[in-house]
Amino acid sequence: MDAADHQDIEVRVEDGIMIVTLNRPDKLNAYTTRMGHELAAAFRAADADDAVRAVVVTGAGRGFCAGADVSGGTAAFDTTGGGSAMFDTDPEARPGGGFIEAIFTCRKPSIAAINGAAVGVGITLTLPMDVRIAAEGAKIGFIFARRGLVPEAGSAWFLPRIVGLPQALRWSLSGRVFDAAEALRGGLVSETATPETLLARALEIAHEMTDASAPVSVALTRQMLWRFAGEPSPAGALAVDRPISMERGAHPDVQEGVASFLEKRAPAFPGKVSEDMPSQYPWWSGTY
Repeated sequence: MDAADHQDIEVRVEDGIMIVTLNRPDKLNAYTTRMGHELAAAFRAADADDAVRAVVVTGAGRGFCAGADVSGGTAAFDTTGGGSAMFDTDPEARPGGGFIEAIFTCRKPSIAAINGAAVGVGITLTLPMDVRIAAEGAKIGFIFARRGLVPEAGSAWFLPRIVGLPQALRWSLSGRVFDAAEALRGGLVSETATPETLLARALEIAHEMTDASAPVSVALTRQMLWRFAGEPSPAGALAVDRPISMERGAHPDVQEGVASFLEKRAPAFPGKVSEDMPSQYPWWSGTY
């Protein structure tokens, strides 16, 4: 899916950062299955493009994503009639998996710049991202229990890892909407900013994470931290980090990293994510 195919999102690349804008402002960027396809395609494109170092996702207008588009009425989540706005039952429409898989497996870090309402899937789509920041006054809610649903988009796995089980339970069982200040206190977002400065701050964070870091190291570190966070012991990490470190030790990236440090200059890492991932990658089993 190229830029000409984008209908529910906009994509542009600025200074090595892909900026993805959810683009249904008249509907507060309410989620559609097409939006999901387009998000997945954007993240897969970012993963494959060595010129892209990070991804920032935000919303057009005054909302981030106000949940699933329920403008069609009470059947918005009903797949039996084939008209669900939320669930795609056609596996052929999900080439390479859905947007959660695409975000989670992307080898580039991602940041959600939550510029307004983020409810239901509008907040769960940010959970596989690495950093979330929110505009002051943004409203957030894991509202599934209030709609007779359950947490979707893998959020029952992601949310407790990000904020801890007690906080995840409190927000998810009540289904209530809360503000950005509470999201900050609960650890869901790392900081808040004014609506006017939010995107600029997200871009600053993206550059902070990538400008002086080796692209291959960033890709590997992101996957290691996500995949080992829930392990009961460090055994799995130890089994992976030693051979990767030894193989990476002979790579020109490491030579450049040491040389730039000794010479007190900015590094220019030659390694490319598309070509230089170590032989151990991917070390996990399963689909993704």
